[in-house]
Amino acid sequence: MTLKDFFLAQLDAEAALTRKAIERVPEDHNDFKPHERSMDLGYLAALVAGMAGWIAFMIDRDELDLSDESSAGFRTKPLPTKAELLASLDAGVAAAKRALQATTDEHLMTPWAFKMGGNVVAKQPRYLMLRDAVFSHLAHHRGQLTVYLRIVGSTVPALFGPSADERI
Repeated sequence: MTLKDFFLAQLDAEAALTRKAIERVPEDHNDFKPHERSMDLGYLAALVAGMAGWIAFMIDRDELDLSDESSAGFRTKPLPTKAELLASLDAGVAAAKRALQATTDEHLMTPWAFKMGGNVVAKQPRYLMLRDAVFSHLAHHRGQLTVYLRIVGSTVPALFGPSADERI
């Protein structure tokens, strides 16, 4: 199995789980946060919905510097409706599939850098950045989102096993 085939399969699995979580996000709680230092629910939901799109960005560009104006479109912005969250997820998954299908394993082994103010925060081969900065990061924030869902009274989907609200 090639790296790109592995990531395409992983993307399909993660997209399905992410869709289940995003479908539970209530539209009237975007400003909710469980603690003053926590993210708003609207921002967190948009982050989770858009993370699959990071794959295309990491394949198509050699770096991301969040302080650079050319990266402004990469910054997460809350989306007011569930339909917009799901559209963001679908667009990100489609872009990721396009990029993965067009790339090579050799390209996935080349370096990709995440920068802030020109300073390198992380630099690794793309395949490791996809594993860590996309898939592991997505699982972390999706889990965080399920906690928010529970607190605001929404149901929590079964993701990697049953939840109190849903059996597999």
